[in-house]
Amino acid sequence: MRILLYFGMMLVVLACRSTASESSPKILEVYEQPVSDTVLSHTIEKALPPDYDTSAWTELIRLDSTFVLDLRYATDSNFVGETMYDCGRCFLRPAAARSLVEVQDSLRKRGLGLKMFDCYRPLPVQWRLWNKVPDRRYVADPRKGSQHNKGVAVDLTIIELSTGEALDMGTGYDYFGGEAWHRATIGFKEPIRSNRELILSLMESFGWKRTNSEWWHYSYPMSRMEAPIDSMEWKCVGLGM
Repeated sequence: MRILLYFGMMLVVLACRSTASESSPKILEVYEQPVSDTVLSHTIEKALPPDYDTSAWTELIRLDSTFVLDLRYATDSNFVGETMYDCGRCFLRPAAARSLVEVQDSLRKRGLGLKMFDCYRPLPVQWRLWNKVPDRRYVADPRKGSQHNKGVAVDLTIIELSTGEALDMGTGYDYFGGEAWHRATIGFKEPIRSNRELILSLMESFGWKRTNSEWWHYSYPMSRMEAPIDSMEWKCVGLGM
């Protein structure tokens, strides 16, 4: 009798467990995948509707999210040692942005890509830079403005897509010395000379104009009517940079 009673109790317990199991949702174990801050930020920003005048501006990563943003003035890793932008977003005039995407497409075929150091720079930021370093050898006079203030200038370098490593250009970004001139490669060994020639020939082939004293700086020819000096300042959306 005791054996039968015990057996009956076990059947009740098993039935209860079965019912609970069927009514409970299945919990899947989720493994977090490593995602870089840049990629995650790009994903969030692209998912949001544009918060700027799209007839006047293009946010570069909305055209091609493979651009790497290392916007130095959104950090203190720049020649004035001070953060100038609340967050880094790369805006250009639409024609200039489209041209830069063509450059990126050409580089991608070689396993290379572009890293952006600076893009459009609002005039108020130009004034802040000028107040820090009021010297036209280093900062454009904001009373006249710069190509960056028009949204037609970029500071950039080339990277290996597989590693994210920048090609050796001989000097760092914003190095103010004769070695930073495009063809001032005396004393530099390969592959520095070839890297300098690559960035120069490629950018110029897509219509960009060099600044002789800065291997990283290029501007896209547009009229003052098409690209006037501007004070547009962006909001910090998503994660920023």
